[in-house]
Amino acid sequence: MKTTRQSKILELIQKNDIETQEELSAYLEKEGFQVTQATVSRDIRELKLTKIALPNGRQKYAVIADADSNMLEKYSRVLREGFLSVDAAENIVVIKTVSGMAGAVAAAVDAMRLNEIVGSLAGDDTILCVLRSSEAAIRFMKKIRKIVE
Repeated sequence: MKTTRQSKILELIQKNDIETQEELSAYLEKEGFQVTQATVSRDIRELKLTKIALPNGRQKYAVIADADSNMLEKYSRVLREGFLSVDAAENIVVIKTVSGMAGAVAAAVDAMRLNEIVGSLAGDDTILCVLRSSEAAIRFMKKIRKIVE
């Protein structure tokens, strides 16, 4: 439950400009998670989220850009828990996930900042990743398989 909730937090802060713990709690509750302020605070601390300034003067939660090995392990755990399979067609890689986990897994993959990826798009149980080349797709699939094994 904790990993799923933290995966959802990563997905939510990527998609929305969330400024407070209360806003994050409200988003989580809309997604079906019953959380307390203490739980959200602990998740923010464990995920090492920070607030960054927006052009309009407001702030929002974001993942620290210099993800350390502890954060990479958290992203890897999200990937492992949601991953079902990976396949490629030329420079396009398709990752199949447990139903409902594609957004969280895509957020984790994006947060890993793998240079091969041009962009990704997530549905309910499928992630479409566009890579720079066919060779990059093969390298990316090897990295993904190494993480989930």
